[in-house]
Amino acid sequence: MKTLNQWLDEYGVSHQNRTNKIIHWICVPFIMFTVIGLLWAIPTNPEWGLAGNPGIWAMVLANLYYLILSPLVFLLMVVQSLIMVFILQSMTAAGLPVAMICAIGFVLAWILQFIGHNIEGKKPSFIKDVQFLLIGPAWVSVALLKKLKLAPSSLR
Repeated sequence: MKTLNQWLDEYGVSHQNRTNKIIHWICVPFIMFTVIGLLWAIPTNPEWGLAGNPGIWAMVLANLYYLILSPLVFLLMVVQSLIMVFILQSMTAAGLPVAMICAIGFVLAWILQFIGHNIEGKKPSFIKDVQFLLIGPAWVSVALLKKLKLAPSSLR
C-alpha cells in the first residue's frame, strides 16, 4: 500500500499550474460537500436519525480510509466532515432543496476542475486510479497546513 506522501506526490504531478491548483483548492472540498449532500438527501427512516443517513456513512468510510493513511489527515477530515454535517443540517432545517443545490454545484465544480486540467495540460489523476478521488481532499488539507506552516516535516 502506498504511503500518504507517495499518494500526495503522485497527485501533485498533475497539479502544478497555479490556476489549476487554485481551482482544485476551491472545487475539491466543494465536490466532496456536494457528494455528501446528494447522499444526505436520500430519504431514510426518520427514526434512524443521523445514524441512518447515507451521507454520514460515506463520511465514516472515507474517514476510515484517511485514518489508515495518516492520523493527522484523519483529524483534518473529521473536522471538515463535522462542518459539512452542520451546513447540511442547517440547509435541511431551512427547507432548502439540498439535492438540487448539490447536484448543480457538483456539475459546476467538475466543469471547473476539467477547465483547470485543460489549463494544466494533464489528465485528472483519478483516470489512472479512482483512489485519487479520496486523495484530492487530503491533498487540499495538507496544502492548507503547509500554507499555515502547521504541516509536520514528515509531510512533503
